[in-house]
This record gives sequence, structure tokens and C-alpha cells, in this order.
Amino acid sequence: MSSSSPRLTARYFIETPNDLAKAAATLAGEQSSGTFVEVPGETAELKQRFAARVESIKPLDTSPTPAIPTGRPTPPNAVYRRAEVAVSWSLENFGHNLPTLVSTVQGNLYELAQFSGLKLIDLDFPAEFSARFRGPQFGIPGCRRLTNVPAGRPLIGTIIKPSIGMSPDTTAELVRTLVEAGIDFIKDDELMANPPHSPFDARVDAIMRVINAHADRTGKKVMYAFNVSDEIDAMQRHYEKIVRSGGTCAMISLNSVGLSASKKICDLGQLAIHGHRNGWGMLNRHPLLGIEYPAYQKLWRLAGVDQLHVNGIANKFWESDDSVVRSIQSCLAAEPLNKPLLPVVSSGQWGGQAPETWRRTQTTDLLYMAGGGIMAHPNGPAAGVHALREWWEAAVSGLTYDQCLAQRPNLALSAQKFAK
Repeated sequence: MSSSSPRLTARYFIETPNDLAKAAATLAGEQSSGTFVEVPGETAELKQRFAARVESIKPLDTSPTPAIPTGRPTPPNAVYRRAEVAVSWSLENFGHNLPTLVSTVQGNLYELAQFSGLKLIDLDFPAEFSARFRGPQFGIPGCRRLTNVPAGRPLIGTIIKPSIGMSPDTTAELVRTLVEAGIDFIKDDELMANPPHSPFDARVDAIMRVINAHADRTGKKVMYAFNVSDEIDAMQRHYEKIVRSGGTCAMISLNSVGLSASKKICDLGQLAIHGHRNGWGMLNRHPLLGIEYPAYQKLWRLAGVDQLHVNGIANKFWESDDSVVRSIQSCLAAEPLNKPLLPVVSSGQWGGQAPETWRRTQTTDLLYMAGGGIMAHPNGPAAGVHALREWWEAAVSGLTYDQCLAQRPNLALSAQKFAK
């Protein structure tokens, strides 16, 4: 590669009491060839070839107080300037190495005293970089094929609850109830992996006996996402156990096991990968610290994840509906690799959120998951699954929430139970 090497661009939302141009230059220097003084070997040619470049600075508003502490005394009458900054790096800096890329675009930036706020907003990968990654092996079309769910409606899924405590046989009986109710997808909770009360292999055996028997009888194989999160060698053993048992999906707690471990499992290529983002609030909840979802999902897309959590409309957590919609849209965007991810909608969901979810997103390319919204239906889990499908059918036909209730009397029971 040379100084004309393709470049990766990262966009940041920053806040600083310093001059914006100087702060942006510090950001670029810290994450490429620079240090706080000139050092031997740091030639002009080296800087030209490897230094990060500040591509643009868009000033925004100001604040009289810092968003987060800088670790330095606050100057008298300080003004904290905010801006959107774009910085680029030559691919020559990190090659096709995802962990080193993350170290480059995030790394020490959050430590710099020049910033009282810094958040990675998005990443723009040149085609030369993205093309070196396979990305999702199954994605949306593959997950529909594996579950036999046609286009035009979401995959309907649920989560095994209680999260922990149930034996493999007790879990399998709950799975039996769900598959007979017509569910498309079931997953382990992120707290359930390989505990003494439900060893992984025994749980897979018990559950897959139920799922395989149902598939033999009906032709529909429910997708079960077994949580393989563990040390890397154990994750591979768990993965291979699912494959031998006829399963179709493995779940990974992405933030717990990391980018390299997740990619190692994704690269095996035989199972759809359900990416759980537990720990997301730690990375995103502060408005001026961490990473935004568009950048986050691109990293996991390159790693090979097929399904990725996005929260849900009117959810039980802190995240706004606008943020959830942006997350869904970013999963469904073509790039990188022209391989969209399947957004996993969850968190306090039931059928009543379908009309607003459809109105805001205009897509059924979703894995729509409800735990209590299925299991706690007054007429049982089968009625819960059927109600979710009917809510979505009504929503896609253009009915509002109130119109759904007026024109679909069967939906009144779920509204009485779950509406706040």
C-alpha cells in the first residue's frame, strides 16, 4: 500500500473546552503516528503515509458544563464546544484486522483530557476492506429459509423463562408447548449457558428431541438459539454439539466474549448466529460517551453475525423509540457487504406494539420476540403466538392500534392483559 491507500472514515460527536480544530488534530494524532512530542523516526514521509487526517469539522452547540469529567480543573468561564468530526485512516495502518481497527477508531480516545465528551457515531468502510470479510452466512433470507417463515410477516420468537433454575427436561417440556403453539424461534436467556443445573449437552439433547420430532411430524423445524457463550474452546464444542444434534442456531453474548471470539464462531459457517447485545447500555447510554448503533452493528456484521438485538418500541428499558428505529434501519441498510442483518426486536414486547413498529419502520424483516407477551396470554402460549401473528397481520394491513381492537375482537384479551 502507499499514501494513496484506501481510507476508512470514522465520525465522532465530540465536546471539548479547547479549540475544535486543535482537539480534532489531537484525536487524529493520538490514534495514528503522533505522540505528545516529536520522536526519532517520525519523519515527514512517515506522517504523510500513516497519520490520520481530519476530514471535516461541523460545529454544533455549546454547553457551560462538561458532559463528563475531564480529570483537569475547569477553566474559569469555560465554554464546552460540541461538533461532529470526521477522521480517516489509511487501511495500511491496520490491514484487515478487526480488533486493531477497533483499537484505532476508539482505543485511547476516551482517555484524552482534551475531551469532555466523545462518541463514535458511524464508520465508513472502503470496499477494499469490507470485501475481505464474508459477513453474515445466513442473514435475513437464510433465517427465513431455516424457519420456513415466508416474507410478509416477522419471525415470531420467545425466550425461555425463568432465566435460570430449570432442568433440561423441564425446559424441553416448555419448548414442547411452544413448538406446538406454532412459534418460529426460541432462545436461551443470556444468563443460561452451561450451568450445573442445566448442562449444555443435556439441554441440547432434551430440546432437540422435541424440535426434531416436531419437524419430522410437521415439516417445520423451530429455530432454537442455544447460548454457546464461554471460553473459545468450549464455545466450539458447544457449537459442534448443536450441529450434530440437528440444531440451526447458536447464540453469543457479543460484548461478553468479544469480537475475535465471536468471529471465530461465526466463521464456522454451519449455524445462524444470534447476536445478543447485553451490556449495550454500558457502551451507549450516555449521550456523549461510547458508540452509536450504526457503527456497532457494522463491526458485528463484518464479524459474521446474522441476527442482532435492537430493543423494541415502547420497551421496558431507557432507550427511545427514535433510537430503536434508527437501529432497525441500520441493520437493514445494504452496506457493508450488501448483507443486511435480521433485527431482533425484544424487551417488554407484545402484539400491541406491532402497529407502531410497522408505522415507524415499514418492514416485516424482523425477529419479533415476546416472553411474557406469549407465555402470559390469558388463553395460554398458543393463543399468545396466534395473537402476535394477528396483530402483525392487522398492522401490515394499515390498521392503527385502536382499529386493530375495533376490527379484530380476538385481540382484546391480549390488550386487557398487557396494555399499560
